Amino acid sequence: MLRFHILTLFPESFSYLSQSIIGRAQKRKKISVSLYAIRDFTTDKHRTTDDKPYGGGPGMVLKAEPILRAVKKIKGKKKGFKVIVFATDGKQFTNGYAQKLLHRSRDIILIAGHYEGVDERVVKALKAEKISIGSYVLSGGELPAMVVVDAIARRIPGVLGKTESLEELRVSSPEVYTRPESFMFGKKTYSVPKVLLSGHHKKIDAWRAQKRR
Repeated sequence: MLRFHILTLFPESFSYLSQSIIGRAQKRKKISVSLYAIRDFTTDKHRTTDDKPYGGGPGMVLKAEPILRAVKKIKGKKKGFKVIVFATDGKQFTNGYAQKLLHRSRDIILIAGHYEGVDERVVKALKAEKISIGSYVLSGGELPAMVVVDAIARRIPGVLGKTESLEELRVSSPEVYTRPESFMFGKKTYSVPKVLLSGHHKKIDAWRAQKRR
């Protein structure tokens, strides 16, 4: 079983992972998802998780110590963990990288940063890898963590039901249609392309391939 361990300031924001395909994958013991509130690993009475950045500048930075304590507890005496920190300067997350993680790791720790980011010493101390899910900036690492869990989990045999369901392994198209064959909307008729109704699989595959360009 592949185990995901997610460190976050907002564990309540991960309800998506209990739904649909990912929820079923957990019930079937294909994966497990454990959430850890970073605030639970603070030691001061105010449960401080962030502080001002050295050198000045706007925003706050997540402190290293609570995160390192959390990771230490997660690991215990076990080895072989892959640790990922989400950061704007990280390596681009791709289908290829998702496949690589699936085959190389049984335990993946995902650190969801917030505010201005995570103290860089976390990356150094844990030999973590920085990952970015795209060339844009989000408010925190919670959405990227869910993206990574979804992208990796769906590649596990049995999670999607059929291996052919992986879009990158079949001839698919960004355009899809279902019943009815045609309908009226705003005085205009909208119909399914005739090629999809032809039953001619070579022509259908060619049409789908053309749409992917």
